[in-house]
Amino acid sequence: MTDRSTNDGSTTDGSTAASIREICSRALGGLQTLVPQRFRRDRPIVPVVRLTGIVGFSTPLRPGLTLATIARTLDRAFAIGHAAAVALVINSPGGSAVQSHLIFRRIRQLAEQHNRRVIGFIEDAGASGGYMIACAADEIVADQHSIVGSIGVVGGSFGFDKLIARLGVERRLYTSGEHKAMLDPFLPENPDDVDRLKKLQREIHDDFIALVKSRRASKLAGLQDELFSGAYWTGRRALELGLVDAIGDLRSVLRERFGDKVVTHLVSAERGWLGRRLLGAGTREAAQFGLAEDVISALEARAIWARYGL
Repeated sequence: MTDRSTNDGSTTDGSTAASIREICSRALGGLQTLVPQRFRRDRPIVPVVRLTGIVGFSTPLRPGLTLATIARTLDRAFAIGHAAAVALVINSPGGSAVQSHLIFRRIRQLAEQHNRRVIGFIEDAGASGGYMIACAADEIVADQHSIVGSIGVVGGSFGFDKLIARLGVERRLYTSGEHKAMLDPFLPENPDDVDRLKKLQREIHDDFIALVKSRRASKLAGLQDELFSGAYWTGRRALELGLVDAIGDLRSVLRERFGDKVVTHLVSAERGWLGRRLLGAGTREAAQFGLAEDVISALEARAIWARYGL
């Protein structure tokens, strides 16, 4: 750079200009530290979405894992434009086949729309519908002791017909439609109704198998009769069967992939004013509201977790 004369006869050379640039750079660097990490571009960021609980189970005070409760959270996570990837932390023993599939589809739609890689991390369980959701990830990581698999369909009920007969209770049921009262727990079991139910379950099971194959066909290593039997395994065995891609945890894997400075930004569900009021301190009426439904739901949820010894 050539020297330039100033009004007082002195000169401004290249070293002075470099000093000015350095001062400006330091000033900008200082201001950058005030910007929230998720908006900074000098460090890789991975939004993290937690998908926890029984799929489809909802009560007034405990919203379950459904598309309705998670959709906005997923939208916000994938909308972070400079994200290196999106991480899903999955901890679910399954539940509703419909809600599992809806969540799976929404994740894939957003991943393709934003051209974003998805990494799934299974914690205690990624079983049944929980594993279906995990299949939305491009890569699945599990702990060596995670429960993985259970690629099947289950349904159950109770039969009270003998009990009410012993008590002298008469069941009166009026329907229009031959199968409207199918599998009513207060009527004797009808073999034709059981066959009809099993056909529905086989159809859902076939779709589940097709989904797993479409996402992991080249990675599956076990026999189909074993993989799709409804059995489940530890994460270590699931790795051998090709149901997961690696053993690890979120922090270690993301630091290995994107460096020690990677920012893991938890994108949590937004809670509206009504939800905050219902769950706020001092709302005795809110605590009592839906209590019976919450207790029943908790018992059902406990039974589903107990299938996997959890």
